Amino acid sequence: MANHLTPDELSDALGISRKTLLSLCVQEGVPVFHGRIDKTLFVQTMAASGRRLPDGVQALDDAVLAPG
Repeated sequence: MANHLTPDELSDALGISRKTLLSLCVQEGVPVFHGRIDKTLFVQTMAASGRRLPDGVQALDDAVLAPG
């Protein structure tokens, strides 16, 4: 899976609405460059700020960070 996703792709993968996703990006300072969001940065920023994301989101991020 790609690491830089459109808001629609990332919101679908996370199981949250696009509006909620973009709101969280603005609140936490996660940049949206050329209409794409870095999935790893988003998930790590949410975890660092103590926000709870839907179950399985960490596994989504681990798949990106796993070697191989």
